[in-house]
Amino acid sequence: MEFDVIIGLETHIQLKTRTKLFCNCSNDADNLKPNTTICPVCMGHPGVLPVLNKQALEWAILMSSGLNMTIAKETKFDRKNYFYPDLPKGYQISQFDQPVGENGSIIINTGKGERKIGITRLHLEEDAAKNTHFEDKTLVDYNRSSTPLVEIVSEPEIRTPEEAKAYMQEIRLIARYLGISDADMEKGHLRCDANISLRPIGDKELSPKSEIKNINSFKNVEKALIFEIERQKQLWLSGEPPASEETRGWDAVKGITYSQRMKEGSNDYRYFPEPDLPLFKISSGILKQVLTDMVELPIQKRQRFAEEYGLSKKDIEVIIESKEIADYFEKVVSELRNWLETEVEGEHDEVWEKNRKKIVKLATGWITTELFRLMKENKVKIYDIKINPENMAEFITLIYMNKVNSSAAQTILSEMFKTGADPTHVMDDKDLGQMEAGEELDKIIDLIIESNSDQVAEFKAGKDPIIKYLIGLGMKATKGKGNPTDLEKIFRSKLKD
Repeated sequence: MEFDVIIGLETHIQLKTRTKLFCNCSNDADNLKPNTTICPVCMGHPGVLPVLNKQALEWAILMSSGLNMTIAKETKFDRKNYFYPDLPKGYQISQFDQPVGENGSIIINTGKGERKIGITRLHLEEDAAKNTHFEDKTLVDYNRSSTPLVEIVSEPEIRTPEEAKAYMQEIRLIARYLGISDADMEKGHLRCDANISLRPIGDKELSPKSEIKNINSFKNVEKALIFEIERQKQLWLSGEPPASEETRGWDAVKGITYSQRMKEGSNDYRYFPEPDLPLFKISSGILKQVLTDMVELPIQKRQRFAEEYGLSKKDIEVIIESKEIADYFEKVVSELRNWLETEVEGEHDEVWEKNRKKIVKLATGWITTELFRLMKENKVKIYDIKINPENMAEFITLIYMNKVNSSAAQTILSEMFKTGADPTHVMDDKDLGQMEAGEELDKIIDLIIESNSDQVAEFKAGKDPIIKYLIGLGMKATKGKGNPTDLEKIFRSKLKD
C-alpha cells in the first residue's frame, strides 16, 4: 500500500521589538536574568490593561506582505484559554477569526525543482513563559511571557520532510531580510509545530493528524517528520490507522516522537474577543506607510542575480543566505564594473558584458571561499570585517590583471582582513607582485633546465607530466612570484626538439 504524506507547519517567529507586545517591559529576555523583565501587565495581575505595541502590528503587516498575503482591513485579538504554569494569566492573547494576513504563498526549492506552498494565515500573539525542566523540578522564567510572536500557518501542501525544511528556511530568510527577527532557532526565536497525516493514494479525505510540538532546529524538523511518517505508515499497514488527532513531542536524543495528549480543537480553547483591546483598522494609509520598509526579498534577489550577474543557483543561495552578504557582494561588483568602465576602452555596456562572467566569477569565488573562511576562523560577521567593498574590488582587480598569483593573493587577503589595508600597498610592501615574462624570468628558467638534465630528458622523451615539476621549481625560484601560465609557456618553448 502506498500513501500520500500531508504536512502543514505552524511557525512561530519572535519579533525583535524593543518592548513586549502589551507592556513596556524590555523584550531582551535572552540577555537578562530570569524573571527580571516582568510587570503586572505581562504577569496578568488583576485590574491591568494591555496596550498593543504599534511596531509589532506594523511588522506583522510587513511579514504578511512578504508572504504575498491579503492584509486585513480590520483585525482583532482574542483570548485563548488554557491553564499551564507558563501562562500567568490563564489565557493567551492571540487572534482567532480576524488575523492580520490571509491567503498567501511562498516558493521553495529543494533541488528537485520549485514548488509553491500556500499559507493560510499570519496572526499576532503573545508568547508564553519559558519552562526549564530538571530531574526533580521545573522552573519557569517569565521574562519571555508576552513577547510578541507572529504565527504563520501553512496550507497542508507540504509533501516531504525535505520540503518542510526548505519551507522553514525560506520563512526564516524572509524574516531576516525584513529585519523583524533574528529568527535563531537555537535561541527559540523561531519554533515550529508540524502537523502530519498519511492517507492511501487516491483517497481525498484527510486522516487524523499528529501535531509534533516545538521542534527547535531545521535538522530536527526533517528528522521528526521522517520518524513520524514511518510510525504512521506501520499503523496503516497493521490495520490500525490513527483514529483521532494527537499531540506528540520530539525527543531529539532518542530520535523519536512520543505521545503527550489528545490534540485540542478550537472549541477546547473557548476563544472569545479580548475585551480589553479594541478592533484595529488597517487603512490604506497605514499600509502604504508600513510598506515603505519593504526590501527586495530573497526570491526577487535570486532572479535578479541570475539575470544581472549570470551566477549559478548554487552560488546565489550561498550569497543571499544573508542580506548583509548579498549587499556586500553587490557593492564589490559595482566597484568592479566602475573599474572596468574606467580602465578598459569601449562602450561601457559592451565592456561590462565582455568581462562580466570572468570578473564576477572571481569575486564570487574569493568572497565565498577565502573571505568566508577567514570570517569563520575569526568568528566575525560580514558587517564587522575591516575590508570595505572598495578594497575588496581592488583586490579582485589585482588577480584579474595577473598582478598576483593565487598564493600571493591569499597572503594579501589575510593581511587585509587583519588590518583593513589597501591591497596594492600590501602587495608592494611584501613584494608579492607577480614576476612578468621577460629577461629575468628567462634566466631563471635557463638555469633550471641546465640543473635538471634528467627531468628535461624525460620530458623530451614524452613524459609530459614532468612539466609540472619544472613549473614548481620555477615557482620556488621566483619565491612564488612567477605566473604558472607564463612559466609553462616558456618551458615548453625552450624544450621543443
